[in-house]
Amino acid sequence: MRVLVTGGAGFIGREVVQVLEQRGDDVVVLDSLRSDVHRHVSGGDERVIVGDVRHPAAVRSALLGCDAVVHLAAKVGLGVSLDDIDDYVSSNDLGTAVLLRTAKVPHIVYASSMVVYGEGRYDCLEHGQVAPPPRRLDDLDRGLFEPRCPQCRAPLTPGLVTEDARLDPRNVYAATKAHGEALLGAWARQTGGSATALRFHNVYGPGMPRDTPYAGVAALFRAAVEQGEAPTVLEDGEQRRDFVHVTDVARAVAAAVSVPQVAGGVTPLNVGSGVVTTVGEMARTTSKLLAGPEPVVTGGYRLGDVRHVTASSDAAERALGWRARVGLAEGLATLA
Repeated sequence: MRVLVTGGAGFIGREVVQVLEQRGDDVVVLDSLRSDVHRHVSGGDERVIVGDVRHPAAVRSALLGCDAVVHLAAKVGLGVSLDDIDDYVSSNDLGTAVLLRTAKVPHIVYASSMVVYGEGRYDCLEHGQVAPPPRRLDDLDRGLFEPRCPQCRAPLTPGLVTEDARLDPRNVYAATKAHGEALLGAWARQTGGSATALRFHNVYGPGMPRDTPYAGVAALFRAAVEQGEAPTVLEDGEQRRDFVHVTDVARAVAAAVSVPQVAGGVTPLNVGSGVVTTVGEMARTTSKLLAGPEPVVTGGYRLGDVRHVTASSDAAERALGWRARVGLAEGLATLA
């Protein structure tokens, strides 16, 4: 099978390309090598077409002879300021639209994200499963970080979110990923193609971008320790996340390429480890493995962050025969 991987020179993309090639696929990579993502990557790989997914000519050239597409190319991260909004929308929404307009393939695997959910699953003792609204500024300023029931303001119990949860994107990046899924749905209905939207949870592993403000929390913790600094943990460090190793993510992508789902629609699948880890635990484990200083819990916050979002990946196991294999201690050891 000939597979186009957009963003294939990036952190996740390199792992995906390796897995696909190891099983015998013919892989083509389209990547812009933009400097704010690829600080230390240059051209020269004959498999890589250097081009922007927003440019139809580059996409047409990369798609020649391809049987499927893995669409990873995107501007990622929470964002630095609202000044990024047009770049996020252009890179992610326009890039996806150009690809979908141009692609004449029966199957696309799309890199979505757990951020499309906003907050994860919550239950109230009195009102059952509820969807909390964005946290109040006055609560955050007072260090009251836990979401409250929208009906009675009682504390909530977090749980594992499943793919049938309503989407509630709460930052610009999240909005572009949710819109990307919607665009994919329109493409699938119009063409009869099949699409799988893999909602990656917090991906970490060797090759994480470390010197960019758009890096994820695991990469930021590692970068701090390598510079001899204490990792900085926002809020109280009790935010719940699902950290999944990049090799497991690449296996999920490869499985999704091989097992198309329902034609004419989009199948969303969570891709997580299935293990709940707090941000504070992640920081402490990273510091210990790299012999760094103890993390500093600041009590600060970012408005675009959510409190808890952890996944059930049971649907991916049923649909793809995939389940994460790399535990957190084992995975973080690869960074050391």
